[in-house]
Amino acid sequence: MRTVIRLKVNGREREIATAPMRTLLEVLREDLRLTGTKQGCGEGECGTCTVLVDGAAINACLMLAVEAVGHEVTTIEGLADGTTLHPLQQAFIDHGAIQCGFCTPGMILSAKALLDRRPDPGEGEIREALGGNLCRCTGYQKIVEAVLAAGKAMSGGEGGGR
Repeated sequence: MRTVIRLKVNGREREIATAPMRTLLEVLREDLRLTGTKQGCGEGECGTCTVLVDGAAINACLMLAVEAVGHEVTTIEGLADGTTLHPLQQAFIDHGAIQCGFCTPGMILSAKALLDRRPDPGEGEIREALGGNLCRCTGYQKIVEAVLAAGKAMSGGEGGGR
């Protein structure tokens, strides 16, 4: 049985016919072809499927698509402004925070949720905010440095506060 749902994804209203038990991750990747959101563990442990729902970082593998109706969903594809990268995306490039790239979309979206609520986080706050996102390649230091730099760029300040 399929039901028609309307989702607002990356600022656009989308209508999708889907089974009620499909996850937001499945609908984003398979129906909307937004493949920047990655399938990882499927259990909410690795963070590769992180998207923003009303600005909060959530694991798309744990949320049913029907639960996203009436909410704003932002994927990694929704951050750039045309060909201009979001400051977080650019900072990840500039600081070498991307290795294989598999965890990167989830890391960036988790960092965006943090910077939106706390524009001047300290290193400890960044590490805590990214705690649900696993990376096998970087060792996290360059990711933390990228988030600190993006926070500075976005706020116009020195960054790295409390």
